[in-house]
Amino acid sequence: MERVLTLVFLCVLSAWAEIPDVMEVSVIGRTETELTFKWKVENSSYSYILATNDIVLKINASESDYLNYTVPSLSPGTNYTFTLYTVFENYTSQGFHFSEVTVPSDVDSVSVISRKENVITLQWSKVNSNDYDYELKYRDEENSSVSIVPADSTVDCNVTSLRAGTEYSFVLYTVFGDVKSSGYNFTNVTMPSNVLNVTVKSNDTDIILQWDVVSNIDNNTYRYTLENRDEPPVNCPKNIAEGNKVTCHISHLIPATNYSFTLYTEFADLRSTGFNFYSMTTLSDITGVTVNRLQTELIISWNKLNNNDIYNYTVKSLGEGSEKNFTGSAVDDVISYSYSSLTAGTEHHFTLFTVVNNVLSRGYSFKNITTLNCASFNWKVTNSSIEAEVNGCTHVKAINSTGSDTNGLVKDNRVNLQDLYPGGNYTVSLFYELESKQLLQCSHHLTLVPYSVSHLRCEYHSGGYGLAVIWDAPDGVVDVVQVDVGQQSLNKSHSSEKTIRQEIIGLQAAQWYKVAASSFSGAMRSQTVSINCQTNPAGVIAGVLVFFLLVIIICVAVFAWHRYGSAKHNRMSNQHVESKVPNKNKLIPLDKFSEHYQNMSRDENRGFSEEYEDLSSVGIEQSSIAALLPENKDKNRFSNVLAYDSSRVHLTTKDEGDSDYINANYMPGYGNASRQYIAAQGPLPSTVNDFWKMVWEKRSQVIVMVTNCTESGRVKCEQYWPLDYTPCLYENLLVTVKSEDKFPNWTLREFNVKNKDTSETRTMRHFHFTAWPDHGVPAGTEELIQFRRLVRQHIESSFSAGPTIVHCSAGVGRTGTLIALDVLLQQVHKEKAVGIAEFVKQMRLSRPLMVQTESQYVFLHQCIMDSLQPKAGPKSEPLYENTDMIYVNAIALKEYDKQSQI
Repeated sequence: MERVLTLVFLCVLSAWAEIPDVMEVSVIGRTETELTFKWKVENSSYSYILATNDIVLKINASESDYLNYTVPSLSPGTNYTFTLYTVFENYTSQGFHFSEVTVPSDVDSVSVISRKENVITLQWSKVNSNDYDYELKYRDEENSSVSIVPADSTVDCNVTSLRAGTEYSFVLYTVFGDVKSSGYNFTNVTMPSNVLNVTVKSNDTDIILQWDVVSNIDNNTYRYTLENRDEPPVNCPKNIAEGNKVTCHISHLIPATNYSFTLYTEFADLRSTGFNFYSMTTLSDITGVTVNRLQTELIISWNKLNNNDIYNYTVKSLGEGSEKNFTGSAVDDVISYSYSSLTAGTEHHFTLFTVVNNVLSRGYSFKNITTLNCASFNWKVTNSSIEAEVNGCTHVKAINSTGSDTNGLVKDNRVNLQDLYPGGNYTVSLFYELESKQLLQCSHHLTLVPYSVSHLRCEYHSGGYGLAVIWDAPDGVVDVVQVDVGQQSLNKSHSSEKTIRQEIIGLQAAQWYKVAASSFSGAMRSQTVSINCQTNPAGVIAGVLVFFLLVIIICVAVFAWHRYGSAKHNRMSNQHVESKVPNKNKLIPLDKFSEHYQNMSRDENRGFSEEYEDLSSVGIEQSSIAALLPENKDKNRFSNVLAYDSSRVHLTTKDEGDSDYINANYMPGYGNASRQYIAAQGPLPSTVNDFWKMVWEKRSQVIVMVTNCTESGRVKCEQYWPLDYTPCLYENLLVTVKSEDKFPNWTLREFNVKNKDTSETRTMRHFHFTAWPDHGVPAGTEELIQFRRLVRQHIESSFSAGPTIVHCSAGVGRTGTLIALDVLLQQVHKEKAVGIAEFVKQMRLSRPLMVQTESQYVFLHQCIMDSLQPKAGPKSEPLYENTDMIYVNAIALKEYDKQSQI
């Protein structure tokens, strides 16, 4: 047997000598459990045997020039020694020896054991407890890496030179020889930096902090948390970043208290070490002090500071040396104290202190002055000046009825206003300048003496039994000129004519009379101008001649009567001349109205034109002082439509200096209802709040709108109600559209109006007529008559506590026409007569230009005319019916049908 093995071995050795080994083996693939080799095949007849440790692998021959082979089932991170034999038939080469390693395994996990702004310390367990090397790579501009040599069973690694508050991506490689593992990927963050440059602003109960945004290269968004290190706790619910600054507002703090804060920067789940600082709240003064000024009393009022009961207050009067203390918890929200028994027109100095824990604030000092009684001064008035000795004022202002004003200083306690308008009605106001503010002391109404008439003269009149007194109209304001002739006294209204004539009859012929003329402006009378005038003496001579002539005529008449009397009587019986002198202010019976309408319409509406022209001057002398005050001018939509002072609507005011003005006037209604309506202009953007305030304060429940918001591309009225069903707040009034129904000629709305101060809610009805052109009239009368009837039905059924508000754009044309139509149709129904001109006159005494155009005046007559015509039959469609709305329902429609003959 030994001989056989020896022979085989010798054969193998001889084959080795003949079969070549591979020259080189390269690794073309490497994993944790596999190695893939590649070598050149010298002969396609060769096969191969790869041996390592206890593994022998047989590899078949390859037809290609190179052969690839993968060794499986290896251990990670292990150095293997291989021998590659070339095999030909039963012979093998001596063997090519080489060694290679598998890829080591990655670590299982990595933990952070410490962390700072620029350093992170990592820790992980050794892989397979072997002494592998490790390499850590992380994101950076230079893709930095750290090589780690392990020591114990765990490996610690300090990663330095990092950026604060930054997220890093790491790859940790296990290294065995020159071979790295596939890499363990993980991320982690550094601790963010603290804030810098913290600034603090504080008052009694608030602290406002501001600091620089903590910057970083990656533009990460950091959060900030503020903590109070002492009690009570505070929070900063919102910190707002604007630009490079962050602002934090802390409220509801305790006055005069020191707070210790720590401000943290937060990134991911990490906080910075914290920036520590201190801040103290202050003790403020009261500044919102109001003073109600009277002639002998000053009432000082202020609100509790921050509405907090912890404050006490002390008021000191410097002049009197008195002191008054108030305990905040024992008084109401508004604190008042009255200094009485003062002298009118005297200045007083006060200081108001805030007190907490017996510590006084710096004190709020202020001055004020008692008011005056203008009527107590001795005013001297001429036709061009106003003078008086006064006290307690520094400035004076005089405004006449046209809005022109004159300003002046009070020197040496004397008012001296010159170059005023003769006969003008002036409101003289005295002011006291105190700390750059002009305080109104009092106002007084004065009328200047008018100019006397000039060039007074007479002419013969009425055949010697009268005189025509003629004079040149004086400049300035003159209401009437009183002419006295003998026992007669006549008033002649002032006109725009330069020469005025007053005829006096009932005098005796050929007599001398003293003629005196005096101008009046209000109660002020000018100097009397007088002359002596003689009636025409020719009248006496003419009288004698007439006597004889009459005797002759009588004789002839007697003769003629006897001869021709019968025939003449018959002719005269057929000649009947009726003289009618129209009374424009009388009531016209309904059965005469058609004839009246036809008479007025003749000669292209000549009667209407003359009657309307007579109304043009009604009410124009009334004052509109409030409308022309500087603070109120912008509240008027048109400069020629100003609310008269005598009938204007006054709003309530809360603070001194607030205006009670709105361009609206009370209007008369039917019968004794002197304030049944309010005629108003369409609200401007700046007066919408005032409009709703008027609606609420006057307890109106009906608004009638007879304009569109925009007409012909021009804004006629600001939309003063919400655009949709979203509630809108107008100061303290919350308005909600409850319903809206649109029809061809009108739109009906229902509003809920809630007072936020009192929580009271009211329901409003809004009647909007949309088919009326500006300055014109509707195409027909039927739609407006129906619309008016709809409004009237609701007014009579709702028992509204306040007046009905009617407005268009200016509040005079369409507004006046609708109000007149409503009142006059009531008059038609109840009196069976109508007085159109008289009621338009009444309206114009309350507001200018009511029924603004002649066409509207004619249209008003047409509406009355058409309302008297019998209806042809039932209407083709109902006026309006909606069971969801109270103010127009089936019952209202029945009432409408009953009244349709009115």
